[in-house]
Amino acid sequence: MKIKLDRKNEFFHFTAQNESGLSLEIDGSPEIGGENKGFRPMELMLSGIASCSTIDLLLILKKQKQVVEDISIETSGERSESDAKEFKSVHLHYILTGAISSSKLERAIDLAITKYCSALLSLDPNIEVTSSYEIQ
Repeated sequence: MKIKLDRKNEFFHFTAQNESGLSLEIDGSPEIGGENKGFRPMELMLSGIASCSTIDLLLILKKQKQVVEDISIETSGERSESDAKEFKSVHLHYILTGAISSSKLERAIDLAITKYCSALLSLDPNIEVTSSYEIQ
C-alpha cells in the first residue's frame, strides 16, 4: 500500500493520492496556519476507523443473512491534553435500517471492532473503543 502526498501551498495543505489515482485534500487547523482546505489528519483517522469497521460489520451481517437497507455511522474521538493530543477514546455509533436482529448485530459489532477492523487493531491498545447502535 502506498500513498503519495504533495504539498499544495506554503502552509499545511496537501493532496494525498493512492495507487488507484484517487485523491483527497488534507490541511491543518487554522490555529496552526491551516486554511480549512481539507480533512485534518486526526479526522482522517476517525474516517478510516469508521469506514473500516463498517465494511467489516456489513460483511459479517451479510454472512448472518441480515438485511441491511441502509447504514450510517457517527464516530467521535476524545483527545488527550498531551503535546501529541493523541486519541484517548473512540466511540462508534452505528445507525442501521433493515430487518436486523439485535443480538446478531451486537455480535457483529463486537467481531468487527475486536477481531477484523485493521484500522482499529492498528491503534494503541490503551485507546478505549466503545460502540452503540440503533436499528430504525
